[in-house]
Formats: sequence, C-alpha cells, structure tokens
Amino acid sequence: FSNPKITSLASRLVEPNHSDRSKHEEDADYDDDDALFAELEEEIENDNSSAMREQGLETLRREMARMREMKQSQYGTYNEVTDEKEVVRVTAHEPRCVVHFYHPNFKRCEIMDKQLAKIAPKYFNTRFFRVFVENIPWLVEKLSIKVLPCVICFVKGVTKDRIIGFEELGNNDAFTTAALELRLSVCGVYSFHSGYEIPGFQSGP
Repeated sequence: FSNPKITSLASRLVEPNHSDRSKHEEDADYDDDDALFAELEEEIENDNSSAMREQGLETLRREMARMREMKQSQYGTYNEVTDEKEVVRVTAHEPRCVVHFYHPNFKRCEIMDKQLAKIAPKYFNTRFFRVFVENIPWLVEKLSIKVLPCVICFVKGVTKDRIIGFEELGNNDAFTTAALELRLSVCGVYSFHSGYEIPGFQSGP
C-alpha cells in the first residue's frame, strides 16, 4: 500500500509480543490491537481505489485472525515448556521451532537464555522456547544431547540444525545477539531480519 499512514498502522499492528509481558499487559495489547485494527480499517475504506479497499480489508481481517491465533500459541515470546509430551507435540506440529535445552546450574545456559529472549520477538513466525533437561530424559537420550547449552532448530517436525556450547559463537561468553541471530538463520528456521509482515503491507523501519 502506498498510503504512508496505512503502512505505519500495519507495522504497529504486527509488532510481536515481548517475553516479559504480564497477563494484564497482554489483555491491554488485545485492546490496542482492536483500536489499531479499527483505525487501519477506516484508512483502507477511505482509499480511493475500490479494488484496493476490498483486497486490503480481506487481507487485514485474515491476517489479524492468524496473528491472534499465533499470539495465543506463544509466538513472539520466549517461554518454558515443562512437559516432555508437550515438547514433542510442539516440535512435531509447529512449522518452525528454536528450542534451548538448558540446566539452571550452567552459566552459559543463562547467557543463551538472555540472547534468545532478545531474538524471539523479532521472528513472529518461529516458536522459541526452552526446556529443562531433567524434565525430558527421553528426549535428551533420543536427541543425543550431551553438552549444554544445546539449541536445536526444528523445521516441519525435522531436526535441521543444532548449536552446541559456544564453539560456533567464538567460544566467547560475550558473543553478540546478532552473531547468534545470523547463525540460527542458516538452517532456514527463520529468514534473517524478516520478522512478521502482513502480505500487501511493508513493515516499518
């Protein structure tokens, strides 16, 4: 869409969740989404092109519903899954997942946590979460996880890549978020700097 106000509203509408939001803040987000949706809908309806109006409103409604569903499925956040069966279900059925297998006694797992928490909100089409290895003994054995931290990327239920320790990150505790972000993108678990966009709209800067 060429209308700069429509583009600006659309980019605000698809801004992902933050991992530290409370339930109250999430409810407020839905109210904000509704207000933004109403404003964006009005702008599209006022567009000079009738074809653009019809296409824009249909696309907006469809993607708004999809975005709500993804938010409810914890996309755009970095959280923890504690049940082993749930970990198996999510990695098998969600199209793209980045999973951090961690132990709280490992300092480098804490460092990895902080970096993934920064990356997760930027890639709304990929599910990010962590699992405590002692909660998932069967998976640890099945995936041959022996060194922590271990980050495994799943695409369409298949293990595509894994980062073991910090060797590929310069073996340095002070590696940058951008370095991890770029490394994770190699297997196609997300497109580097792609983020989440509504088709037909350009995301804001």
